This record gives sequence, structure tokens and C-alpha cells, in this order.
Amino acid sequence: MPNASPTPALMPNRPALRDPAWAARVFWALAGLALLWPAVVLTEFKPWVLLEPGALKPALNFVGAFFPPRTDAEFLGLLARETWRTVAMATAGLTLALLLAIPLSLLSVRVLSLSSLTGRMAMVPSVLRQGVRWLLLVLRSVPELVWALVFVRVVGLGPTSGVLAIALTYSGMLGKVYADIMESGDAHATTNLMRNGSGRLQAFFYGLLPQNAGELTSYTVYRWECAIRSSAVLGFVGAGGLGQLMDSSMKMFNGSEVASILLIFMALVWLADRMSAMLRKGLA
Repeated sequence: MPNASPTPALMPNRPALRDPAWAARVFWALAGLALLWPAVVLTEFKPWVLLEPGALKPALNFVGAFFPPRTDAEFLGLLARETWRTVAMATAGLTLALLLAIPLSLLSVRVLSLSSLTGRMAMVPSVLRQGVRWLLLVLRSVPELVWALVFVRVVGLGPTSGVLAIALTYSGMLGKVYADIMESGDAHATTNLMRNGSGRLQAFFYGLLPQNAGELTSYTVYRWECAIRSSAVLGFVGAGGLGQLMDSSMKMFNGSEVASILLIFMALVWLADRMSAMLRKGLA
């Protein structure tokens, strides 16, 4: 007797030959292009201009001048001095930013509010918290380049204006992200400590900080890396460091000096990345 054909209920389900969500994907892709097109038109984005002979030849000549990088003793000595000045500017600016960001972030964290333990936060702490949030918003909304232009007129040319510019902008960035990191973590240990009579600083050091130390440290080192890059931009407005050296080299169309400076920047970013990895490993 021949084998009976399998019933439809026993047949394995065949995979769909068409993505069931293809219509939605196509719709959102077209919607994204429709929203992007006005922005492209408004910004006059024309990448094909780079391939025109009048624009391509000078660019290729300038890039070709990058090789080989300048490595004579006199320039390397100048490069080492400006590198140290750049790192010092970024480190001092970030340190001042931390002195402002840490207390502001603690004031803006809802988890450390005693009044919120019973439910809704009281009016005075809520207004204070919102005011601190607005202050952080103002600080990070103004680019460090604008702050540097202001401080150059106040304190004159030099690294001081760069340090103050980095300190103000990065205090807003650090304070906001610190608060978000601490509020997004598990607040069970912190609230238990505060419910049992612990102060807010004790709850922070023994409950909130240990579980978020790795993420806070990683973001701080990342911001130090960003501060080093920012110091290059600030050098173009007279804040000193590698940025000012790069500005003078580019104005003289000295590609070999620019190449050496860019290599130093890549080395500094690599150093920051290694430092971040070591600190995260030590805190794990």
C-alpha cells in the first residue's frame, strides 16, 4: 500500500518568500529621502564639485605634500612643546569642568532627592532640579569656540582662553550625561540606604557610584579625548597648542608639518582609548 501523503497539518511551515514588513520599510525609506532632500538642497550639498579639475588638482597637490612628514630635530622639539601644551590645556579644562559638573549633576539627579522617596518630589527641590538642568543646557549649548572668542577678548591670546572655554562647555556636557547615567541605573540600593537614614552623599558613594563607576569613567576619558581635539580647533582662534601650530602650517601650505601634527593627534586619541580600556578593566 503506498504511503499516504502527509496532511497539511503535519507539513512543515515554509518560510515566507517575501519580507512581511517590506512595505513599511520601503515607505519609511522613501519618507526619509523625502525629508532629507530639502536639507540637501538648502545646504547646497554638491559633492561632484570636488571632482572638478579646478578643485581636484590643488587638493591632490596639497595632500601629496603631506609625504613625507617633517621629522627634523628642530620641528620635533617644537611639536613636543605644543603637544604638551595641548594636553595640558585639555586636562586643565576638563578638571575645571569636573569641579562644576559633579555638584550640578548630583543636584539634578532625582534618585538622590529625599522628598521623592515618598512619591512626588516637593516643589522647592523640583524647581531647583529643573533650574540646574536648564543651567547645564545653557552651558553645553554654547560651543567652546564661541566661549574661546569671548575669553580671548577678556584674557588675551593664549591657552587660558582655551582652558576656560573647554571648562564651561564640557561642564554642561559632563553634568547632563552624568545625571542621565546615574538615573538610568538601578536605584534600589541607593533608595534603601536613604530610607534607612543614610545621607545623600553616603547613598551616592556607597549605592549609586559603585554600579555606575565604569560607565562614568569611560565617558570622562572620552570627553578628555574630545577636549584634546577641541583644543586643536581653539588654536585657530589664538588659544595656542597644536591647533595654532597647524593653523600657521596650513596657511604656509606646508603639508609635511600638517602630516606630523595629524600623526600626533592620532597618537593622543589612541592613548586616550588605551587609558579608557585600562580604567574600565580595573573597575570591573
